[in-house]
Amino acid sequence: MIHMTDQHLHATHPGLIKRLKRADGHLRHVIEMIVDGRPCAEIAIQMQAVERAITAAKRTLIHDHIDNCLGDGGEDDLSELRALAKLL
Repeated sequence: MIHMTDQHLHATHPGLIKRLKRADGHLRHVIEMIVDGRPCAEIAIQMQAVERAITAAKRTLIHDHIDNCLGDGGEDDLSELRALAKLL
């Protein structure tokens, strides 16, 4: 069960949860493909799809955080923004 406090709930979070659950299902499929001995090229294509889905979710989360959680633009916010930019 997922618990979110009002303080950290953003409009994008429900969509992010759906995206990550979908990516989780794709990742489980990739594992099954490996176990079943499927061709490496097919596995790599599916892994790339999982990677893209997670990257898109991460980008959405970071952009939402920048838009909604950073405060007055002070030094702490600037440091956090720099750290987040490295994750993009």
